[in-house]
Amino acid sequence: MNDIFKALNDATRREILELLRQKDLSAGEIADAFNISKPSISHHLDILRRADLITSEKKGQFIIYSINTTIMEDVLQWILTFKK
Repeated sequence: MNDIFKALNDATRREILELLRQKDLSAGEIADAFNISKPSISHHLDILRRADLITSEKKGQFIIYSINTTIMEDVLQWILTFKK
């Protein structure tokens, strides 16, 4: 759970999740949406992947990233337990 909150603590990573919420994208497509270096985007993607917030699948020469909605639902359910 700590990795998840660390990943969500960064605005760029939250923006990446917003992009992936709309559709699956390659690293290049994600990088095109930001004004930061591709190695920085790769670093953010690695943190999101280690937190299990995104998944990646190799398709041809590209790696396609998707949001892991199962983990997002688990986090939301955990947060909602504090509402009671």
